[in-house]
Amino acid sequence: MGQSSSVEAGDVGGGRTGLVGPGGAAVGYRPSATLPFAAEFRRQASRRRTQLALGFMVLLPLIILVAFQFNSGEDDRNGRNEFGSLVDLATSGGLNFTLFSIFVSASFLLVVVVALFCGDTVASEASWGSLRYLLAIPVPRARLLTVKLLVALAYSALALLLLAGTALLAGTLRYGWSPLRSQVSAELAPGEGLLRLLAVLGYLAVVLLVVAGLAFLLSVTTDAALGAVGGAVLLWILSSILDQITALGGLRAFLPTHYSSAWLGLLSTPVQTDDVVRGAISAVSYATLFWGLAFWRFTRKDVTS
Repeated sequence: MGQSSSVEAGDVGGGRTGLVGPGGAAVGYRPSATLPFAAEFRRQASRRRTQLALGFMVLLPLIILVAFQFNSGEDDRNGRNEFGSLVDLATSGGLNFTLFSIFVSASFLLVVVVALFCGDTVASEASWGSLRYLLAIPVPRARLLTVKLLVALAYSALALLLLAGTALLAGTLRYGWSPLRSQVSAELAPGEGLLRLLAVLGYLAVVLLVVAGLAFLLSVTTDAALGAVGGAVLLWILSSILDQITALGGLRAFLPTHYSSAWLGLLSTPVQTDDVVRGAISAVSYATLFWGLAFWRFTRKDVTS
């Protein structure tokens, strides 16, 4: 008689120690307010691996620029004409220098960086023993994974933008603002060339979602961050090797790396988008599958570390 709608709990010596709401949670508890995106973003920004990874994205174009300054061209004339032609294109303008920087980074460096951000995010918490304390705050498991995944994807996108932005700025200051040229297209005006480069970055970001999904899945299944990062990179390399085996025939189209170089079609004249569309669908499908498995696994596992 006369009871309130909430159930009083923890009456010790006549004193109330807390209120429990209808769902069993403390009154005033809001799952959506736990582990804000901004807090996790700042937390990851303070980590040394984040600072080093982003710093290297800025440093790499500058290293390439300095290397070009010491290039005499003699080595290119002695058996490396194909690479030498790429270097000649790279030094013909800021847009071309940016394209060269993306070209030499897309197949491995960007894969490692994305795997680092997405594979280290949960596994590192487990290895430090802090994961169970985050869940005891309490942060719902699904929300914890969602926030960590979004932060990892945000840093991956930032790394890609820093690489391209630094290359564009440094290349334009050194080589000028010139039309975009490549071996697969006619000369493109600077404005159109910039749009093509943005399209290339967008497609690369979509393709790298496969790496993000695989690394994130491995991150929730192991307590070893290095294993999650290395495993994602090795599986990506394995897929790339299998894609070179022509005996596999049509099966190669189902490999996640089969369309990883389709962004070259965005530079051709006219633009070739068939493989770009197929690659985007393949990447989103694989990423969704891996993320779904990650959430399914993490929400059911015993977290003891």
